[in-house]
Amino acid sequence: MDTVTAQLVFGIVVTVIGIGLIYWINRRKFYRRNAVGAEGFSSFEASVFTRFIERVGKWFAYALIIVGVICFWTYSQIKKEKEHQEIKTEQPT
Repeated sequence: MDTVTAQLVFGIVVTVIGIGLIYWINRRKFYRRNAVGAEGFSSFEASVFTRFIERVGKWFAYALIIVGVICFWTYSQIKKEKEHQEIKTEQPT
């Protein structure tokens, strides 16, 4: 597998992991709510720690999605450049 294809695969994997992480964090937050709509924690420390970890996890997921989009963009730029080079070299003299 060449580096261009590896970059596309890496971009897809990283983006899917980022989206999955955001989904998982939001799902946990949803199921932690009670009938009134308030989040239930066993203690104040658990509340602070859980919210902090979820916030860091979301920022990490957003960073993964941005890296994936950058990989898609660079893949498309490299692909365009290769096609442009092939067109130039295949012209008859």
